[in-house]
Order: sequence, then structure tokens, then C-alpha cells
Amino acid sequence: MIEIDGSYGEGGGQILRTSLSCSAILKKPFIIHHIRSGRKNPGLQPQHLKAVESLAHITEAWTEGIKIGSESITFIPKKILPGKYRFEIGTAGSVTLLLQALLPPLCLAQGSSQLILVGGTHVPWSPPFHYFKEILIPTLETMGISMKATIERWGWYPKGGGVLHLEIMPATELRPISLIKRGLLKKIHGISAISNLPREVAERQKDYALRRIEEELKMDAEIEVHYNVPANGPGSFFFLVAESEKAIAGFSSLGKRGKRAEEVAKESVDSLRDYIESDGCIDSHLADQLIPFMALSKGESCFTTTKITEHLLTNLWAIQHFFDLKISKSGEIGKGGKIEIFNK
Repeated sequence: MIEIDGSYGEGGGQILRTSLSCSAILKKPFIIHHIRSGRKNPGLQPQHLKAVESLAHITEAWTEGIKIGSESITFIPKKILPGKYRFEIGTAGSVTLLLQALLPPLCLAQGSSQLILVGGTHVPWSPPFHYFKEILIPTLETMGISMKATIERWGWYPKGGGVLHLEIMPATELRPISLIKRGLLKKIHGISAISNLPREVAERQKDYALRRIEEELKMDAEIEVHYNVPANGPGSFFFLVAESEKAIAGFSSLGKRGKRAEEVAKESVDSLRDYIESDGCIDSHLADQLIPFMALSKGESCFTTTKITEHLLTNLWAIQHFFDLKISKSGEIGKGGKIEIFNK
């Protein structure tokens, strides 16, 4: 039984999601203690509970300690069962974080799967649906993973209720990936989206970004405006994509009551500018999300990133409980760096 300290590093739900995913694929049981012990509400919260329940369902796992607030669980998987599944978080908990646990095992299953996930699609502290679709999926395609994602309804905080559809085609094995130099910047594009808000909010987000990108980066950008996306409540979203010769990066921001439209756009533009002015190939959010897939590919995978994060280092620590890997890392937290993973 693999034992894992859930309070290690950033001490959040990432350790649990990565452990569940690796355990399901390798059929290695584990027990994790001190789940989110340093957080304001320690233990399993609804979105973490749904991750455990979902993985247990698709692997016919034996579990123990699966309840809200639990700080220790046992997970013993049997096999991965592809199929059609619907999982509802029941809150604005992030569906893309749930996918971090579900995606790797279903990508390596013996058949295709269709998922319907209900919860938060554009919520704080998690990758928005559009980052998942526009940045993560194209990057994973270079590793041999094929999937299609669509959004039926957007889920803002705090109401949630967003609906995501995902079709996953199985891959026999994953190819290693090398993302060292991004090459020349080819294109900047994005979206400005709102629901149940005045149209001018979406326009002001777009206009602010276009002006700054033209003035500071000396480039044109294409930004689509979506005035009333289907959702259960009000919300706004702004997203920019930077397409380079050999890499793609995304930068998002969310509106909230009292936050001006220009401030929403400013967050994304600032992040885009910082990325362009740095040397790393991929953005920090893509870096930590790629780690489990790199561990699953035979041979050597590597990338440079604009920022080494605690999230990234925690994910590297978690996968080493399950895989026999040679890992090389350089760079300080908060600064650019390089990660190399060799799977024998």
C-alpha cells in the first residue's frame, strides 16, 4: 500500500487528484493522510469527494473514508472501465479539476468514453473550460491523445451548473513531448464573454485589451465577443491565446461584483505580456497539468516554463510515489525553469 502525505508542498487537492489518476492506471492501491490539512476547510470538499467517487466508479475500486471533511482515504482500484458517464459536482466546484483525475486513465482505457460533467466551468483557482479546450487538448494531441470538448452551459461561481461534454478516444501509448523553444509569436486571439450583464462590459474588456496589445506588443489581436452565453447567473470572462511556432499559451481572468471590465482584461493582458517577455516555452498552468502525462510516456519528456510553481513541484513529488522515474529540474519557485522526466 502506497502511503502519501496530503499536506506536502502546496497541500491542496492536486496531490489527491494526481494520486487517484496514477493509482487507477497502474492498479496500485494507496492511502493518503492529512488531505488539505492546512486549508481553511480541511479534508474532502464536494469537488474532491466527486473526484474520488468518479474514479472509484470507473475503476470498480474499494474505498474507505469517502465523506465530506475526511482527511484520510484508502483507494484500491481494479480496472479501468470506459463508457458513458455523467458526474455532477453539485456546487460550483471545477469540472476541469475533476478532469485532471479522470482524463489520464480514460485516455489509456480499452475503449472510447463520453463524459457529461456538471459544475463550475469558469471559476476562480482552476483552469477555465476554454483553457482546457484551447491549450491543454492541442498540446496533448501531440502526445497521441485525441478528444473533443464542447460546452453546453457555462458555470460561474457561486451557482455552478455548467455542463461540459467530452469524448475521449483511447491511445495505446503516449509519445514523449519536448517543449523547449517556443519560436516566433504568430498570432494572438481570444474571447470576451458575459452572461446576464450589459453588453458594454464585454465590449470594454475587448477594447481595453486590443488597445494595450497594439500599443505595448505592437501586434493585432482577434477577439470574439459573446454577449449572453447560457448560464445560471451573471458572470464575465476574458481569455487570450498566444500561438507561437512550437507552443501555445493561454491567459484568463474572471469578473466579479465591483470589478471593472478594464481590470478583468488587464489581468489577462499583463499575464500575456509577462509570458512574451520571458524565455520559457510554456506557461506555468500548462506545466503542472502536463506532468502526469509525461510520466506515462516512455522515454524522455521535457519543457521549459516561464514560472516554476509550488503546484508543479508538488505534482512531481506525487508521481514519484507511483512511477520509477528519473527527474531533473532547474529553476527557483517563481522564476523560469526546466523540467525533464525520463520513464524507463
